Amino acid sequence: MSKKTPLSPDDEALFRQLMTGIRQLKQDTYVHKAPVKTREIQVKRLLSEQADNSHYFSDEFQPLLSTEGATRYVRADVSHFELKKLRRGDYTPEIFLDLHGLTQMQAKQELGALIAACRREHLFCASVMTGHGKHILKQQTPLWLAQHPWVMAFHQAPKMFGGDAALLVLIEIEEWQPPELP
Repeated sequence: MSKKTPLSPDDEALFRQLMTGIRQLKQDTYVHKAPVKTREIQVKRLLSEQADNSHYFSDEFQPLLSTEGATRYVRADVSHFELKKLRRGDYTPEIFLDLHGLTQMQAKQELGALIAACRREHLFCASVMTGHGKHILKQQTPLWLAQHPWVMAFHQAPKMFGGDAALLVLIEIEEWQPPELP
């Protein structure tokens, strides 16, 4: 690298003359933090979404699901081709939920939170891992999911996404709309 050539005395004097009366700029960038009330409202909204989505899950209602072959379900207004694409693994899960070690009540709450998160984040495909265990959650999870109006279809996951210990779920998402300006 070459060294800078020093300014001549005339250039230095001209520079000082031009810079008289100039003061250093003060940094005025300020990052606004959301008020505490806004954060509290967001947490309450998330909990409300979770509760709203988990109230669809009933232990008494038994939807009619096929007992032969892999665990699967498709809503009446959804093409059976979507079920085939789930079975083949054409859809890659964008979010995963692991229900290992949860009680039935906790599992219902987590499923409600998963569906709310998928709708909020515009995620179309989710993976719900039930595991094998005592088969309680493995048997109940499809019954709960079939009751929810935003669940379009689900199928036992392909081997690469958990096999018979997981379900791939298609969630009906709203068309994306830009947020309204205040």
